[in-house]
Amino acid sequence: MLSSLFKLFTASKPVSQAEIMAVKELVEAAINENKITIFSKTTCPYCRRAKALFAAKFPEEKPVVYELNEREDGPAIQSYLAEKTGQRTVPNIFVNKQHVGGNDDTQAAFKTGELARLVNA
Repeated sequence: MLSSLFKLFTASKPVSQAEIMAVKELVEAAINENKITIFSKTTCPYCRRAKALFAAKFPEEKPVVYELNEREDGPAIQSYLAEKTGQRTVPNIFVNKQHVGGNDDTQAAFKTGELARLVNA
């Protein structure tokens, strides 16, 4: 299944098994090694809102942000995230290894206090 998603998003060039594994390792390391990881696109207004929320409400925390539209492997990362989370859109946000979701999910988690609980865990 993962290979078929990579083929869908990277149809312009063949993707090797090594490239698939490199993307998987990059994503998993980003999630596991950082308190807040945001997979984003610079052109996405929902991404900007989510990043602004973290900057305003958790200024002491510095999210690690991967701007997928600025990376050659961006489509492959987005494909892997879709397989991993079931979410095909950005932003795709993880806090303390937990998948929070997109902007709407993150804003809702902030309003309920769940986001603060995750950030401070």
